[in-house]
Amino acid sequence: MITLEMMPPLMFGGLILAMLIGFPVAFTLAAVGFSFGFLAIHLGFFDFSFMQAIPGRIFGSVLANELLLAIPFFTFMGAVLERCGLAEDMLDSMGQLFGPVRGGLGYSVIIVGFILGAITGTVAAQVIAMALISMPVMIRYGYNMRYVTGVLAASGTITQLVPPSLVLIVLADQLGKSVGDMYLGAWGPSLFQIALFAGYTFLLGIIKPDHVPPVPKSALTLTGWPLWRKCLMGIIPSAVLIFVVLGTMMLGLATPTEAGAMGAVGAVVLAAIHHKEFSAAGNRILLIGIVAAGVGTILGILYTGGFLFKIAFAITYLAVIWICLEAVRIPDLRELIRQGYQTTMRITSMVVFILIGSTCFSVVFLGVSGGVWLEHMLTSVPGGVWGFLIFINLFIFFLAFFLDFFEIAFIILPMVAPIAQKVLAPVVGADAALIWFGVMLCVNMQTSFLHPPFGFALFYLRGVAPKEVKSSDIYWGAIPWIGLQVIMVVLVIAFPWTVTALLDKPVSAEDLSKIRIEVPQVELPTLDLGPLKQQ
Repeated sequence: MITLEMMPPLMFGGLILAMLIGFPVAFTLAAVGFSFGFLAIHLGFFDFSFMQAIPGRIFGSVLANELLLAIPFFTFMGAVLERCGLAEDMLDSMGQLFGPVRGGLGYSVIIVGFILGAITGTVAAQVIAMALISMPVMIRYGYNMRYVTGVLAASGTITQLVPPSLVLIVLADQLGKSVGDMYLGAWGPSLFQIALFAGYTFLLGIIKPDHVPPVPKSALTLTGWPLWRKCLMGIIPSAVLIFVVLGTMMLGLATPTEAGAMGAVGAVVLAAIHHKEFSAAGNRILLIGIVAAGVGTILGILYTGGFLFKIAFAITYLAVIWICLEAVRIPDLRELIRQGYQTTMRITSMVVFILIGSTCFSVVFLGVSGGVWLEHMLTSVPGGVWGFLIFINLFIFFLAFFLDFFEIAFIILPMVAPIAQKVLAPVVGADAALIWFGVMLCVNMQTSFLHPPFGFALFYLRGVAPKEVKSSDIYWGAIPWIGLQVIMVVLVIAFPWTVTALLDKPVSAEDLSKIRIEVPQVELPTLDLGPLKQQ
């Protein structure tokens, strides 16, 4: 006889068994949820009316969730920028800038990976683009093959952690926190991650200099101002787009959905001005738009709006519309935009179906007291808070061998989040607890793209690498970089301030106790009651 206490572990076991068969995860989640739901009704654990919560949650929490509208916008932005040639120019210019330094090509891949991560948000495109461009150059100048494959794969996975990552948007939605706070929390670990990658390259240049040799100066095609100009032409437009997307959100000027919409339009503009067929008239319109935006910003700061402010930004909007029409006029960009729409449709549909399936599973799981079972299991882990964090991170690390980050976020997080809130609140405060937890898991889930047997970044690299690159070099090359990412997880666990430093500091109860309200004493006039006393 199946008891109520047996249902949660049976549901987990059934889900793992069904996924091992290879059936699509979204439909597996729904099928397992409904199967155990009807079994629970048959055994009398709850009645049929409980299942009405599933459509209510789907239409109320998934399909009506405005935050999830940011996903197609950011996906489209990444799909356009990954194919517009920006990566090629940035890698070429950065490679020539850092090339004469020992390990310089590695530094250029790491820096460009960070910049592309902040404007594209897609791992696959980043790994493929950087491998196609940089791998032949690094091999030509004698870089160690395992270092080449490792740095290219690892630099692509930075995209998962650097805002405006889709992973962070999904984590914010599942944890019930604001996307802006999640982005602020991720900046510290992402910068530390870059420093770790660069530090490893520096140490390798000292210990094994033949693995990361400098590029001969005779091989450089650009020097001086022309080289710096090419670098700035790639960095400045990217920095402007990063501010439009992230800056407006963090300053409270735009919601994540609005920032994503601006990013999608900005990606089309960036692709248009970067194209060789962009007209001279378009360049003049672009310059007018930039000047108008600058004037409008100054007027907005000094005079907080007004008629001239509106005129300036109206000119900027007209310039943006003109450049978008230029993009439609160029056949290559038309095709690029069409491919961006297709990629956006596929990824968005996948996310929504996984969300629907995970809703079916989680409603039934909670209905059979799965939350209580999970809380008892996790809170009884020895070691208190740190034991809980170590166990969860090892569990996520193991799951990442087999599951994508979307699947982990939608299946595991809704169940674990309430427990994490209760356990971690005493360490960093109730407001920052889930931000710290979410960013920690995001750093952990980076490894899902790198470690065998299902590291997708390794598959992408294998697909575009030359035939002389062995698969063993790709897999062994990833090991040191997985170690660096694990070190980053340990740092985030040990030093919560790496995540919480940029977050708003809540007012604590201790601070409230120190507040004193001084009420001035007013002397009331005394009344002469002498005549009344005589009466």
